[in-house]
Order: sequence, then C-alpha cells, then structure tokens
Amino acid sequence: MEEVIFFTPITLFYIQSKLTSVCVFVVYVLHTCWVMYGIVYTKPCEDPKSDNCISPYLTAKPRLQLSVYTSVKQNAEGGHTLILREEDFDLHSKFERQVNITLPKKTRKNGTLFAMVFVHQAGVSPWQDQRQVHQVTQLTTYMLPKPPEVSLIAGEEEQKAKEQQKPGTGADRPVSHWRTRLTLNIVSEEFVFDRNALPADVHRYLRVYQNGKKMVYLPLLFVDELSNRVKDLMEINSTTTEVPLTISYDTISLGRLRFWIHMQDAVYSLQHFGFTEKDTDEIKAIFVDTNLYFLGLTFFVATFHLLFDFLAFKNDISFWKQKKSMVGMSSKAVLWRCFSTIVIFLYLLDEQTSLLVLIPAGVGSIIEVWKVKKAFKIQIIWKGLRPTFLFGKSDESERRTEEYDTLAMKYLSYLLYPLCIGGAVYALVYVKYKSWYSWLINSSVNGVYAFGFLFMLPQLFVNYKLKSVAHLPWKAFMYKAFNTFIDDVFAFIITMPTSHRLACFRDDVVFLVYLYQRWLYPVDKSRMNEYGVSFDEKPKGKSHKD
Repeated sequence: MEEVIFFTPITLFYIQSKLTSVCVFVVYVLHTCWVMYGIVYTKPCEDPKSDNCISPYLTAKPRLQLSVYTSVKQNAEGGHTLILREEDFDLHSKFERQVNITLPKKTRKNGTLFAMVFVHQAGVSPWQDQRQVHQVTQLTTYMLPKPPEVSLIAGEEEQKAKEQQKPGTGADRPVSHWRTRLTLNIVSEEFVFDRNALPADVHRYLRVYQNGKKMVYLPLLFVDELSNRVKDLMEINSTTTEVPLTISYDTISLGRLRFWIHMQDAVYSLQHFGFTEKDTDEIKAIFVDTNLYFLGLTFFVATFHLLFDFLAFKNDISFWKQKKSMVGMSSKAVLWRCFSTIVIFLYLLDEQTSLLVLIPAGVGSIIEVWKVKKAFKIQIIWKGLRPTFLFGKSDESERRTEEYDTLAMKYLSYLLYPLCIGGAVYALVYVKYKSWYSWLINSSVNGVYAFGFLFMLPQLFVNYKLKSVAHLPWKAFMYKAFNTFIDDVFAFIITMPTSHRLACFRDDVVFLVYLYQRWLYPVDKSRMNEYGVSFDEKPKGKSHKD
C-alpha cells in the first residue's frame, strides 16, 4: 500500500519561495563569474604575422623617458611646470618619488591644478615626440572642510569655531583639497591584440601608428584614480604655498588593468549620480587596501552574505507580520534594538558617512520601529493632524513573560547604566567634539557598540525561566547567525572602527549561548511554527491500493 501525500498551499508556497531564492542566488553567482571572466580575459591574436594583429611597441626595447608636468589648465594653456623627469626610465622597475609642488596663485584661491604624465622617447621633448603617450589627471578636488572640534567643557577655540561656521567663511561651501598621491601604471606584458576583438575598455587607452603593413600600439599608460583616498587629502588655503606629492610607479597586467578600468568607471558613475568623493571612498578602500586574490574571496563571501541577508529579512518580516502574541519574547530587547539602530543611524548621519552605509541603516531603523509597534500592540489613530496612540492589553502568559523581562532588565541596569554614564562623562572631559549634539550621539553609539550585546541577555533570561525557545524566529535567527560569522571575515578585510570590529566578535558569544539553549530546551514539534505548519502533524492525504 502506498500513501499519497498532499501538501497544504502554505507548505507548497514556502517550499517554492525557498527554491526560487536559491535558484536566483545560483544564477547570480554564475552570471557574476562569467562577467568577471570576460573582464580579466582578453583574446590574443592567433597569428602574430596577420594584418589584423596589433603588436606592442615595447617589443623593440626602446629607450623611454617619464616626464610629469603641472598646469592650471587641462590643455596646458597658460604654461606648464616640470616636476619630475626619469631620463633612464626602466619600465619593469617600480619606484616612489617625493616632490614638493609650489602652488600657483590661482590654485591657492580655490582653483584647480592638473598633472600631465608623458612616456616618450629618451632625449626627445614630449611636446615634439610623435610617439609619446600621455594622461591628464586632476591633482585637486573639492570637498567641504572638516568642521572644527572643541572641548565642550573648557570651551577652547569656541569663538574661532563660530567664526569659521559663519556664512561665506568657507565652512559652508566646498574648498579645494590637494591629492598627495599620484599612482602610475604601465602594462609590461607584450600582448598582441586582435583588431577584430579589441576590448572597448582598453580602446580609449590605445594609441596606434602604422609601421609598414603592421599596426603597432604604444605603451598602455594608466593613472590609478582609485588610490586617491580622502585620508590623503590636504586642504588648500590662501597661505598654502608648497605641498608634498608622492609619485609612485609600478607595472600592471592587462587583466588587472581592465578590471581597474571597470572599477574606476563604476566609481565615476556613482559620483555622477550625486555621490561625493567621501561617499565612494569606502569602495576605493576595498579595492586599494586589499590583495586581489583576497578581494576575490571577499566577492565570493559577499554573495553568501547577500543571500543570508535576503533570507533573514524575508523570514524576519514574515515572522513579525504574523506575530499575534509576545509570549516568550523580550519586549525590552525589541525596544533596545530599535533604539540602538536609530542611534547608529544618527551617528552615521552626524559623521557624514557614505550613502552606501547610511541608506541601509535608515531602512533598518524603520523596520525596527515597525517591530516595536507590533510588540507593544500600538495603534495610531489620527484626529486631524494630531495622532492618538492606543496600546493593546496583554494576556496572562504575556504578563508572565513581561515579569521575567523586567527582572532581567533590573539586574542588567546595575551594570549597564554606570558604565554608559561613566564613559559619557570621560568623553566630555577629555575628547573634543563639534557640538553638544555630536557628544550625545557619540556617547550613545559608544554605549551601543560597547555594551549593546548585554541587551540580548534578557531574551536569554526569559528562555531560561520559560525553559523554552519555541517562541523565537529560528529561521531568521539562524540566517543572521551565519551572517554574523561572515561579518567576522569582513572584520579582517574591510577597514572599520575598532569598536565595530569588536562588536562583530562579541555577538558570536551570544549566538553560541542561544544555540546551547536550543539544544537544552528542545522545540515541541507538535506546536505550530510561525508559518502555521506543524512538523508532527500527519499530512492529509488519500491512500489507495495499487
């Protein structure tokens, strides 16, 4: 006898959504790998003697010279100044030179300055050499000056800060900043291009001349804009007459060059959409401060992070959307998560953090506010423009959970409040801030980072008292746990504040305790889960004989 099982519509929808998510993820990973392969791989010319091939100029081993000039105009009109000359330029030897640049009067008055980099034949002026390659890049950029910080207790430089913040003094408008680094690269490999399969990204850097019946391309010169970081910028004012410049050179492979061009174009696209240089600085840090192979690992790990983020978000929203009772759930922990996410969002806003970080933090804050509304059964009734808040009543089981929750918070407050207040007072005395608001937000976010994980403990206490973990959203919880361990990997890869890096590791301990409670208090599988499915419920079906 065989038994035919008919799944309920809810179960079928749940399985279908899971399969769809996994399939989309697999397609996304395969597509990303294919795109990355297309970027780093270039089809060479099969027959180097063919007329369709473009041969490298470097095959003839010419004597080359590197010259760098500065000018206030991009086309060098109005004069140019030589700042570096490498007469015996060895293409395969990397170097770093420190030079001091005397700024023109126009640049000191919030103007710009350009660098013109030439690779040309040795002994021939780059302005007269017909076989020279050059790139023009901007050595200055415009940014808002950093707001002055003062001691809120001593009032040091307070008057000076107020004067700088007056309209028209420069604090409210972008000013010229000096880029202290200039990074140059040349493709050292003697690659033979196929004219019919020439990559579009390389085409704009390719300068070709006719040598008999053959086409020859000059050295591929590239100025690495990704290496220009905000931390290396120096503000220029009317009294700045001389600034330092570090000129570094190294070879680059063709595959890496194409990858760098695509990444650089992506950064430019973000800036055209309104992102400032500070907004895109963290993206640059990922590419510049990380080894290329380590960067590949980062992309691979990030795809799983994206999958778990999506699944955690989907299950978390589904859990809270259908949540009718707060039995076994710590309402204080929900309220704390809402408060901490809002504080972190305000802190990122005060620090003028990149929009790539700020927007997800803002969305997370809105979701946490919605959870608080569900947890405390808040109803909002509008009477004209004046809202009225109504709080729902708790049943006997919910009141019991609330008693345990309040008891846990009572014990926790004996440790937490003195630490937070002491840290805030210490920062007020010894640390400088832009304003009292900045001190308040920084003190709050430091408390969140340092002691925020303690607010996860009331839920552990409630679990201990109830001897159950069946009330928790375990699917969303486990996805978040996986992401926490992935964040540990990112903590070593991505540049971040030390407090945020430690916050990644401290959450691991709490998650391990949750897992121990999961083992200690087995879930009663006869109970309905958040999707209304009981695992021990016998499926409805029809049996028949063959």
